Amino acid sequence: MEPSNKNLSESLFNKHQHAKETSSFISYLSDSQALLDANQKRSKSAWYRALRRMQWIWQGLDPIEIESVFARIASSGNKHNHPDWLDTVAGYRPGNWAYEWSQQGAFHQKKAVQLSGEAASNEYFIASLCFSVASYPHLKGDNLSIQAQVLANKAYADAMEHSPYVTKALKIPYKNKKIMANLHLPHTEKPLPIVMVSAGIDSLQTDMWRLFRDFLAQHEIGMLTVDMPGVGANIHWSMTEDSSCLHQAVLNELPNIPWVDHYKVGLLGFRFAGNVMARLSFIEQEKVSACVALGAPIHELLSDANKFGMMPKMYLDTLASRVGKNAVDIASFSQQVRAWSLKSQGLLAGRKTTVPILALGLEGDPVGSKLDNQSLATFSQGGKAVELRTKSISQGYDQALNSAVDWLKIALKK
Repeated sequence: MEPSNKNLSESLFNKHQHAKETSSFISYLSDSQALLDANQKRSKSAWYRALRRMQWIWQGLDPIEIESVFARIASSGNKHNHPDWLDTVAGYRPGNWAYEWSQQGAFHQKKAVQLSGEAASNEYFIASLCFSVASYPHLKGDNLSIQAQVLANKAYADAMEHSPYVTKALKIPYKNKKIMANLHLPHTEKPLPIVMVSAGIDSLQTDMWRLFRDFLAQHEIGMLTVDMPGVGANIHWSMTEDSSCLHQAVLNELPNIPWVDHYKVGLLGFRFAGNVMARLSFIEQEKVSACVALGAPIHELLSDANKFGMMPKMYLDTLASRVGKNAVDIASFSQQVRAWSLKSQGLLAGRKTTVPILALGLEGDPVGSKLDNQSLATFSQGGKAVELRTKSISQGYDQALNSAVDWLKIALKK
């Protein structure tokens, strides 16, 4: 007999009362630690994690619930691993990030059990999002994060089971292992155009459901989600300068998938996944109809050691985790990430790609700069760079996604 969701949650976490705290997983050499400490003093941030309120609201979480979880974490009397950061309570106990977000996930899971059909599906999906945030930023070796991902995947599977849409779990062979991807379809009456979507180095593929349900499905377009190397279902691989290798393997497998029209494939990448999807638009241009890169680091951040060294610890930790580093020297790491620049790789130097690329950015974004977006658009036939103003950040996600879907829809419906 299958254990209840509550029992599953308890059995996963009960061994982790003294689990290592997330912000302490990646260590830094003394000079690098001094740089991080100086950055922390300057930023005066009260949180180790970047609080992605707008992203999580857009994905489907309730803003009042988000603030109530933050309040529980902030008001905890339990000991903090780092005195300046509220989200550094160690062990699975009240005030710990994974604990509080998992509690929220369990609340929605319990509600979902009492519902049926699409109402149950939506509630399970919100539970999955909460468990995903509990796991964030998904560092390798973080036991609480790994257990939360198990719960996120279980809730996501339950959401798909109750959904009116079709979901196919794909296992694509690559280097003696399997790339796990989720294919979402409005129906299977005929092969459909699809968009391959990746949500960056600190998100899971299960976070992307709303993009399909509210944006792509209504246009008869499928969605294929693939995690970045080193995260989620693709944690077995480390990220290298051949950053698009997993997505390329998936792209090459599409002709063998019966529900997909492999002549009509769009790409959509958020943040670092935007770099990957843009790269794929150059090296596999005959197989791609259109691409959207959202807030993607293309060259500037990756090639400027000073800018790279100013990144918050969580972002540097996440990058280090994806490449398999446990101890970091920021100066040498900044040299390593230069190889991920599409300019350094010579892709933004020669002939334009035939793939129309929409480079979307947010005004003043330190990760995906205006210059990056403009140069990416310049080296794409029919390419375009669009900058969204930060004053409209609350509508920024909807605005960006509407622009992205319009771009892809036009190319895929030709």
